[in-house]
Amino acid sequence: MIKISIEKNLSTVVENIENALSRSGRSGEDVQLVAVTKTVDVERINEAIKCGAKNIGENRVQELESKIGKVDESANFHMIGHLQSNKAKDLVGKVKLIHSLDRPSLAKELNKRSKRENIVTDVLIQVNVSEEKTKFGLKTEAVLPFIESILDMDNIKVRGLMTMAPHIEDEDRLREVFRELYKLRETIKDKNYKGISMEYLSMGMTNDYEIAIEEGANIVRVGRAIFGDRNY
Repeated sequence: MIKISIEKNLSTVVENIENALSRSGRSGEDVQLVAVTKTVDVERINEAIKCGAKNIGENRVQELESKIGKVDESANFHMIGHLQSNKAKDLVGKVKLIHSLDRPSLAKELNKRSKRENIVTDVLIQVNVSEEKTKFGLKTEAVLPFIESILDMDNIKVRGLMTMAPHIEDEDRLREVFRELYKLRETIKDKNYKGISMEYLSMGMTNDYEIAIEEGANIVRVGRAIFGDRNY
């Protein structure tokens, strides 16, 4: 069995992020790296944190909950997977950022639970730019009406947008997807919606995070390039 060097892998990813920023003329800007830890054991997660990982991304609420209290508390948890409305109560107050707000019922539940806890929950709106049937998220044209429908929800704060690009090698198509999300963010910014900020673009994973950064991403979600292939 080949031993995965988390420290070496993490260092390579960080270097690639810096190089992508440089290529895009964004040297010195901050890109948050979210280490995707689906099926990764606590020991290896803590090793990654020790090596500099600051943000941990989980796809499933149950797995995230099982790791809270065992993972080094210096890291922030992010919920990056599809979130069922009935699981919202289990996440509120436990994560730094929810990347997958994609429907009114979830917004309502997150707002209700956050109000009950007297906190504001930070969220990203998930956009299915490529309109793949296998992916969750709002269609691009549905995002503005959705935002306008939740403006009175004071206990959730939209901080930006998230998307998942198709799992393909066509770089031009990947760039189209990322550019469309960037363009949408700029459109939303121009609307000056009260209580809506657009500082985060969460796009790019192991296969395409460098391209995503070149197209404006400032959060990338990387798992396999850090921890190796996952065992399901």
